Amino acid sequence: MDEGKTEGGAQPFTPAKQPANPELVSVKRILALLDKTAKSRRTYGAENPVAQKFLQQLFEELTVHLTTYFKLAFLIQRSELYFNGEVVYHAEQDSSNESVAFKLYSDGIRELAFIEGLLQEDLTFLLDSLWDNRDSDENDDDIVTRLWSKNLSTITIVTAEEIAKSSTTANIFSLSTGGMMEAPESRLRDLLDREQARISKGAGTGLEDGRGAETSDNGISAGEKAAGDSGKQASRFKSGQVGYEVSDEEFSELAKEIASESARDNTTYILDMLTAILASEKTPAILTKLLALWGQVLDSLTTQGKWTVLESVLGLLQVTAEMRPDLGEDHKKQLASLLDSLGRPERIKMIEAYLNRTLNATTEGLPTVLLSMAPTAVPALCALLANLEAPAHQAVVAEALETLAKDQPDYLLRGLADRRPRYVKNLLAILLKWNNPRFAESIEKLVRYPDSQVRKEVVRAIGIFRPNGNGAKLLAFLTDTEESIRFAALKLLTTGQYTAPYPLWAPLVSADTFMERSLGEKRAVFQAMRATSGDEAVPFFEGLITEWSWTNRKKKDELAALAAEALGKLGTPAAFAVLALGQKKASAAVKQACATALVQAQRQQHLKQAAS
Repeated sequence: MDEGKTEGGAQPFTPAKQPANPELVSVKRILALLDKTAKSRRTYGAENPVAQKFLQQLFEELTVHLTTYFKLAFLIQRSELYFNGEVVYHAEQDSSNESVAFKLYSDGIRELAFIEGLLQEDLTFLLDSLWDNRDSDENDDDIVTRLWSKNLSTITIVTAEEIAKSSTTANIFSLSTGGMMEAPESRLRDLLDREQARISKGAGTGLEDGRGAETSDNGISAGEKAAGDSGKQASRFKSGQVGYEVSDEEFSELAKEIASESARDNTTYILDMLTAILASEKTPAILTKLLALWGQVLDSLTTQGKWTVLESVLGLLQVTAEMRPDLGEDHKKQLASLLDSLGRPERIKMIEAYLNRTLNATTEGLPTVLLSMAPTAVPALCALLANLEAPAHQAVVAEALETLAKDQPDYLLRGLADRRPRYVKNLLAILLKWNNPRFAESIEKLVRYPDSQVRKEVVRAIGIFRPNGNGAKLLAFLTDTEESIRFAALKLLTTGQYTAPYPLWAPLVSADTFMERSLGEKRAVFQAMRATSGDEAVPFFEGLITEWSWTNRKKKDELAALAAEALGKLGTPAAFAVLALGQKKASAAVKQACATALVQAQRQQHLKQAAS
């Protein structure tokens, strides 16, 4: 008959999979942590941060388990640990002689139990006893002697010696038999206590060997059987769990703790582990691999835009050499190279890709990351500034360049020839903050830059870098197509801090198009001529005042009135002579303008004399 079919030929019935026993799952997790803790303490020492972290996790898991189940006890074989008849720990083939099971078994321990109320110092003492802590004063004693001398109340053991002394018949406590491994985890201690109680009860009665007692057919005393039956009846009314009431407030706090634990940042956790290893590792080969791994960490954090975490990592790497004076020269060079590589073009391209992909990305921590770069990163940072799209991101990079490129501004000056206006404006803003007059020559070349906002910034820069002297460069802006730029240049020329001979003005004021400009702009031009050329401009003003014309009479009279106003403010003898001549030979409107200019000029002279 085909065993894969039922009698009707249907597929065989598959029983439903039983849900995992939570207590058994917890025990296996605890023993796995115990194994990790023991290995880390044996490999790196008890003071190693990794070993201490594993110890803390083990203690927390044990505490939770004991709070729920009161007790955790397991039987010990050479390479396995048993709980409720199941193998919950099995040593690996290549490390069986160094496993927890073998260490306990070889020292004569056949059962180990933890009880609710376990203290972390007791757990630490047990681990120190197992692995011969070098700081212990009891290195000459075996594990059992150390544990008994400490008299721990929450850690109990059963030894092979106890079993041998308590055995009265055919080695009923032998752990080599399969039946013993199927017993409950506390059976050894229960059997020992029962046997000792029986011996004590029979002391002096001739019943010490147990043969005189009344027994059942299975060799169990009647009293023992009655007690067992009573216990079974009582167990029907108990859940077998140890619990306590939890208030709503406590439940809420527990829920918050669970949520916080679930939301733990795995990246931070991994970095904590790497940091602990970096702080304590002594093996040169491992340190070399670890430092190489930190380079991949920098790349990963940069790609993800985790600037605050990256800032913390850089701070850690920067102090590593101080915190680890035992590092060799090769590792110090590797560490320095790791920090220098922060500003390599490929990594800055990662920053660019993330910021342009995430326009609303936070930049918290990014300024510190950029300022941690070496000055050799300036060319790549200039490219980053040119390629970023968001003004907020550009501002962060510009601020970093203001610090890093101060001693090597040539990269920024060459960037002024770029045809991306926003990039050039950012460069101009940095150069203006440095306020170095030698930048003026490079900036003045932008007089014909296509973008009007850039040209306006150039006028402002000239005013800062060249606050006086030759005003020829400013005159070049007076033919700009943007009126606001022309007025910005005229405002500087009118201050009287610049000089510009009349021949430089002649092409502008003699052109037919000049008359089409606004009244305000023409007045500003004449005032700038008066401030920069002085008496050199008087003949031009005289021609406007005395010239008679039958065409465009109104506009020419307007220019003559503006010329009279400029001569009045010039206030030189040559200017006064032209105004006096205008009162005689000019048209009626111009005569009136000349008379007004003379009166105002004379009033200004009187005020100056009175003040002096």
